[in-house]
Amino acid sequence: MLVATLELRVLIRGALSLKDKRRVVSSLKGRILSTFDVAVAEVDLQDDRQQAVLGVAAIGNDKRVLEGALEKIVNYVRRDREAELADWEIDFR
Repeated sequence: MLVATLELRVLIRGALSLKDKRRVVSSLKGRILSTFDVAVAEVDLQDDRQQAVLGVAAIGNDKRVLEGALEKIVNYVRRDREAELADWEIDFR
């Protein structure tokens, strides 16, 4: 069994308050959950109004399949209009 994790650092330049940020992050998390078979949570920078770190986890038995699935999520987030992808990292355990 392999556990693949994806850390996404996103910028939310249009957020003027934490409420604005939460709306964008909640929407993004919901869309990731409804589109991909993964778990997702905001894992860092909760008090920063223009940055967020999302953690995504997937479980499987084929490293290439998991990596491909997480790369699809990276590309999905890249196309988001409100959250700008600043950095990302995939790790396996």
